[in-house]
Amino acid sequence: MKHWKTDIQAVLDRDPATKSKLEVMLCCPGYRAIRRHRRAHFFYKHNLRLLARMISERTRRLTGIDIHPGAEIGEGFFIDHGTGVVIGETTVIGRNCSIFQNATLGGTGKDTGKRHPTLGDNVMVSAGAKVLGPFKVGDNSKIGAGAVVLAEVPPNSTVVGVPGRVVRRDNIRVDCASMDQRLPDPILEELQRMCSRISELEKKANGRG
Repeated sequence: MKHWKTDIQAVLDRDPATKSKLEVMLCCPGYRAIRRHRRAHFFYKHNLRLLARMISERTRRLTGIDIHPGAEIGEGFFIDHGTGVVIGETTVIGRNCSIFQNATLGGTGKDTGKRHPTLGDNVMVSAGAKVLGPFKVGDNSKIGAGAVVLAEVPPNSTVVGVPGRVVRRDNIRVDCASMDQRLPDPILEELQRMCSRISELEKKANGRG
């Protein structure tokens, strides 16, 4: 099927522990998951969606990797280790992307239609990262381990933290002291407003005492 050669080569290029094509095909759960996903996606696109879901559910049980059959994934995709990876239905992934264990490309529950992220080409999503919502992560960007990303990421950027913030862009470190690069987190902003209001009320109460 389409892309099988580039999928194998992606593992050989990015996983130094894997030494041969035969080892990739027999021993790498990430490769197994992406090959089965491409089959499920074919059936999904041809309106055989129950069969597609059956394949994806079987893949999840076999590999620990949960890829909805509706997700569109480009060539050269690499899943390292793989356990706990979740990729939602309307996710779009460009060419030569990598994703590590326990990472999620998911939704926030607030959107309809396009609910999941779009990754450009050559994007890396590190272990435990959560990319949530219908926005784009630009080409050649890196999402750090454990980061929570809720808004668009410019190309050639490195994002870390909770909420995610850009710390490098075009290989230049961002001066966080002079430029707020945090990606917006509406929950955090609301908590900050509540804390500010509580502080004001405490000051007024102390003034009356």
